[in-house]
Amino acid sequence: MKNKDINILAIETSCDETSMAVVRNGHEVIAMTVLTQMDTHADFGGVVPEIASRMHTENITMVLEDTLTKANMSLNDMDAIAVTYAPGLLGSLLVGIECAKMLSLVSEKPLIAVNHTMGHIFANAIEYDMTYPLLGLIVSGGHTDLVLMRSPYDISVLGKTKDDAIGEVYDKVARVLGLKYPGGPNVDRLAKEGEHTYSLPKPMNDDSFDFSFSGLKSAVINLVHNEEQRGNEIRRADLAASFQTVAVDELLRKVEYAFQKTGVKNMILAGGVSANRYLREKMADLAEKYQVTFHVPSFRYCTDNAAMIGAAAYPLYLKKKFSSFDLNAESSFDIEKYLAFMKNFDHEKTDD
Repeated sequence: MKNKDINILAIETSCDETSMAVVRNGHEVIAMTVLTQMDTHADFGGVVPEIASRMHTENITMVLEDTLTKANMSLNDMDAIAVTYAPGLLGSLLVGIECAKMLSLVSEKPLIAVNHTMGHIFANAIEYDMTYPLLGLIVSGGHTDLVLMRSPYDISVLGKTKDDAIGEVYDKVARVLGLKYPGGPNVDRLAKEGEHTYSLPKPMNDDSFDFSFSGLKSAVINLVHNEEQRGNEIRRADLAASFQTVAVDELLRKVEYAFQKTGVKNMILAGGVSANRYLREKMADLAEKYQVTFHVPSFRYCTDNAAMIGAAAYPLYLKKKFSSFDLNAESSFDIEKYLAFMKNFDHEKTDD
């Protein structure tokens, strides 16, 4: 007898995308809507939290209706409601959480709290079978984490950034180079037109799994300042290429070290920066060198979206790890804190 399909309505409002999706069995995206605020925030050079939360409030009902219409389903067809509760902008998260609580209450479907970072990891499960054990590199505006996963929620953090996340540094470098928001994709595009001709320091050149990008960020800022003071023209494309080469080389070096130390033969790339074409190409080359199976989500699942939240919620649904209505938003919640939270989860239920 075929097992019953599990449909999860997922909500993602951690930053400046209002997104909902219906995800079946953790990998099949029945429907998804993503309403971005990017053009609005571009005028300010970055996300303005107050504006983001207000726009989520204005848009979330429309996004819900659009998603259910696309899926040709209703709330009664759902088995659970999943929502991002951490990390992110508090006001933005709260809009999604309150909507999820309301939908859970009126539909009498269980509520599942999902960590945004775990969502990025499970974006890979939408299109690929995640074979364990695996190494995961999570790169975004708030994270640079290297993890070892033995099963969906059995994870050890091998290393993480000691200061700035790589996505944050990309945005700062973009600003110095006079590029528009969002900075990361624009640096990647500009770097293709240049060459690695500027001398920049290697970040945290050691034998740990940890990362540090603040020194590289400062070096780029200081270089631009000094050249401007001397009246020299900045070769913007060359500087973008130099920065990107040094930054990605550090990611590659730490992942290569993990390949050598763990012997793991499966790897995933996750997070908003996983959309970076140069990083994707170089990581694929490294995986091929070590005969490691490598997966990275399609571009539409790299940036913030609700499908990845539905994928991450599915293993929690199977374990009946449901949340109560006192669920609250958390602005900062790293992977280690989340894993400790999961171990002490006091809402686990058993079958009747």
